[in-house]
Amino acid sequence: MKEAPQHPPFFLSKWYLDCIDDAGDAVILYCAAMRWRGLHLNYSSIVSLVGETAQSQTSLRRFRVVEGDGEISVEIPGLKVAGKWKADSAPVRQTVYEDPAGSVHWNSIQPRSIARIRIGDRELTGLGYVECLTLTLPPWQLPMRELRWGRFVSACDALVWTDWQGPYSTSFAYHNGRKLDIDSVSESGLIAGDATLRMTDSTPIRVGRLRDTVLPGAPALARIFPHSIFNVEECKWRSRGALDTGDHHAEGWVIHEVVRWNI
Repeated sequence: MKEAPQHPPFFLSKWYLDCIDDAGDAVILYCAAMRWRGLHLNYSSIVSLVGETAQSQTSLRRFRVVEGDGEISVEIPGLKVAGKWKADSAPVRQTVYEDPAGSVHWNSIQPRSIARIRIGDRELTGLGYVECLTLTLPPWQLPMRELRWGRFVSACDALVWTDWQGPYSTSFAYHNGRKLDIDSVSESGLIAGDATLRMTDSTPIRVGRLRDTVLPGAPALARIFPHSIFNVEECKWRSRGALDTGDHHAEGWVIHEVVRWNI
């Protein structure tokens, strides 16, 4: 008799979707579904930047993400948000971490996309980015102390990078589907292979510890997760980006962040 498949004790699927228009106004959506200790939890959040002003909202109600025919649609009724992302580049994916206790799988489904988002009666159209992270290991058990992540999108380019440092370290970048080793990365730039990205005119989108940025919008999370997870510190920016490679120059917008585990 064939045994039934075993579910991992912890499972988290976290979507990240964004859109930036030509002027630099930006919207970031997070949609996550978690299963742990018999509990099923939905979480969604919207972070918007208009000019220099950033705002955020959070919901623990159900959301809907649908993939098909190179398009991803999202509905978050609790936040009055709906959007569509149409792929304009091929996906890239990688297993970021794996051990007997669990794993982290990263899937950049749309490194560059054409996006349209409606928030209430406001609409934003521009270039976007979509990824989905799948974890079977709780975030507070990851062997990580600092994470640098970012994405640059222009009319002809899609560049995304991850730099994970701690007891376990790994780093990688992908430019237009081609994997590159990271030589250096900071808040102001990235050098990876033949690609050099300079980031200027940075505007903070969200800065602070999770207890101050995420928890106030979803206080129920404090009853579920270890208190130490809310000491994680996040600094997220929108910046202008200038990319130079061996054969061309491009300009566009960057969203990038530094996350530090103070636990």
